[in-house]
Amino acid sequence: MNPVSPRTTPATSSGSVRSATRRDETRLGLVRRARRMNRTLKVAFPHVYCELDFTTPLELSVATILSAQCTDVRVNQVTPALFARYPDARAYAEADRTELEELIRSTGFYRNKANSIIGLGQALVSRFDGEVPGRLEDLVTLPGFGRKTANVVLGNAFGVPGITVDTHFGRLVRRWRWTEETDPVKVERAVGELIERKEWTDLSHRIIFHGRRVCHARKPACGVCILAKDCPSYGDGPVDKLAAAALVKGPETPHLLALAGIGDAVTE
Repeated sequence: MNPVSPRTTPATSSGSVRSATRRDETRLGLVRRARRMNRTLKVAFPHVYCELDFTTPLELSVATILSAQCTDVRVNQVTPALFARYPDARAYAEADRTELEELIRSTGFYRNKANSIIGLGQALVSRFDGEVPGRLEDLVTLPGFGRKTANVVLGNAFGVPGITVDTHFGRLVRRWRWTEETDPVKVERAVGELIERKEWTDLSHRIIFHGRRVCHARKPACGVCILAKDCPSYGDGPVDKLAAAALVKGPETPHLLALAGIGDAVTE
């Protein structure tokens, strides 16, 4: 795969000039930049985690199925009652469809999700003694599972490194010119070639956190982004620090703004 061509940030007083294109980044240069950006993200987000609440691989599997086209916040509101009602795979396999659909209705696409969850329970009971398997090749055969869901479960429930390519992840790695691929499997492969395997799960969390908090789809907070010096898309969003600071979201906001040299007054 040929390395993509990033843009470097020009030295200007206003910081408002869009980055110029640098066409000479080698493959080694891309690897070094990607790993440097990962190290920088560790500073921005030193404590990353799966934002879906779970205590078992089965709970995470169900929560991840529910998270499709739904926020993690909403899923976490639904799952306590769901997990209490269906404590194991057999309970899902034998679930009353109408009752299950009502419990998960607020997550959207509830009929399709109910099909996947009931099918998941049945497959686990019939093929895996009611337990969620810990291998990618087994997980992707289960109803409701693709590589994304499988990697979420492997990385967070089993401690097996995996890259989770969700909407935020794909958008950011293309914005950073780590890859130009759009197919999630190809994105996963391309990023896996840049970053050490042991980093894959936490890298996924860091990128997703950054996409939710700072690097938004329509208006990224470029002016307060800790990755600005390495980002070829610097300037796609406001570069004025105060304007950018107003765009930052999430509980890490004070920490992120402090890294950008902005005091608490901005968040008050």
